[in-house]
Amino acid sequence: MSASRPTLHIWPLWTPISDQDIYRTIILPIVLYGCEIWSLTLREERKLRVFENMVLRRIFGPRRDEVMGEWRRLHNKELNDLYSSPNIVRVVKSRRIRWAGHVARMGEERGVYRVLVGKPEGKTPLG
Repeated sequence: MSASRPTLHIWPLWTPISDQDIYRTIILPIVLYGCEIWSLTLREERKLRVFENMVLRRIFGPRRDEVMGEWRRLHNKELNDLYSSPNIVRVVKSRRIRWAGHVARMGEERGVYRVLVGKPEGKTPLG
């Protein structure tokens, strides 16, 4: 007679993951890596917004127009209403402000702090 194994009742090891979760947890961190030190121009901000809207349109898909009965792309306002998180440019700006707060609390001997307050000392090496 063989020993019976105890039956383990556990929750499934996987849970359904939405496309929004993938965007929020994988794509955004990759796109925004190092954004704390970016100096964004208006053109770059627009490119980031276009990228985000492109991804969100892919996630939410087309909508059927009630009047005409045809499929159409979502407008930017509709995308903003469906996606509850702040837009990508606002995330970049908030991260820059948070990083500036960290730098402001650093000691005066740190090079990053000296650059922030505008008092770099010494000469930079050639090359």
